[in-house]
Order: sequence, then structure tokens, then C-alpha cells
Amino acid sequence: MNHRYPFIVIEGLDGTGKTTLRKGLFRLWEGLYGVTPLCVLTTNFLAPDQAAAIVTGKYQPNAGIRDAYLSAIVADKRATLDRLVLPQRAARPVIADRWLLSELAFFAVKHGMRASETYGALAAQLTVAPDITLVLDLETDASMSRAQARQGDAVRADWDVRDVQSRVRETYEAVVSKPDEFPLLGDVVRLDARRPRSEMLLAAWDVLRERQLVPSLAAPAEGGKIHG
Repeated sequence: MNHRYPFIVIEGLDGTGKTTLRKGLFRLWEGLYGVTPLCVLTTNFLAPDQAAAIVTGKYQPNAGIRDAYLSAIVADKRATLDRLVLPQRAARPVIADRWLLSELAFFAVKHGMRASETYGALAAQLTVAPDITLVLDLETDASMSRAQARQGDAVRADWDVRDVQSRVRETYEAVVSKPDEFPLLGDVVRLDARRPRSEMLLAAWDVLRERQLVPSLAAPAEGGKIHG
């Protein structure tokens, strides 16, 4: 394992199980190593002067505020890296529920921007990539069905519709198929989100183990106790 803990990103359409996977990884780190991960979101409002632009840009997107919204997103991510991610990696893993891939999809769908154009604006200010981006892959109809079955008001009428989500998935596909063009996504791994939650968690953990992003557990010592 590296001298620092990993920065892990989980991406995917609404309803693919991102939150469930994040919580599962959180519990595994706590249970196996006694380490509590830091969990962050795609937007953390750590650049206070950009908060209004972030809220407006997300919920009332229009051409007039596109550039201001993108600048606000860049500022927030830079602040998140500088104030949360980088300082914490010496002590614990950082797990992000969405990060860059979702932004590329949002600007492609809502503003007609090429993914490479949005990425260029982000890459101009961000220099640290996640160790890995796990992309939970699920057909649009299945993901929408799951999202609509959730309790609360998580479903948005202007976003969680088939046409929009299909275009989001198309953007994901286009970006993930060309990882060399988007290095700030880190190592990108697709996971089949059709499988049960427990299998998804095991698959994700196996990926982290294969890439030596989790410490190895020592064999049980005499008496059955595990010594790390």
C-alpha cells in the first residue's frame, strides 16, 4: 500500500447504487482497519463566495450563467482538494460521491459543451486526480426505475427523465472509453450495477485490493486474532 490513503470516486446515474456502495466501503474500512474514511460530495460549498453561483447554476441553468457556474464549480473543487482531500489522505481514505465525470455530463447535457471543453476548464485549476474512479454502469431505464422508487424528493423533473439521463449515460460512455484524454479521472473502472448490492461491494473491494489501494490483512495468528 502507498504511504497515503486513497482518494476514491464513485460515479454513475441516479439509482445505480453510489450511496449504498460508499456506505459499504466506509463500513469495510472501519470494520477491517479501524479507520474512518472522509466522505465528500461533488459540491461541498467550501468557496463561500461561489455558493450562490453553484446553486443557481445547478437548479436554474441557462447560457447566461454557464461560465460563472463552471468557474464556481472549479473553485469549489479546488477548495475541496486543498482543504479536505489532500490534508486527510495521510490519515484516512477519502471517498467522493461524484466528482469530475458528473460535471462533464452536466455541462454536456445542460449547456451543450463538449466534455473535452469542460475538462479543460477543470484541468487548468486542478492538478490532483483520484486514485480510482468507479463507474457504476446500469441501463437508463433500470437506473430511473430505482431512482423513482426512492423515498423523499431526490428525483428532479428537469433531470430524472429518460431523454436527459440517456444523454448523461452517453457522455459517460464517451469519456470512459477514452481514459487517456481525461487523466484527472484517475484509473477508471466500470462495475456492473445490475448485480446485488453485496456483490457490487465485493467487486469494488476486489478492485481496490488488486490495485493495492487497501492494506493487506495479515493471516490470523494463533488464537484467531488478526494482527495488522
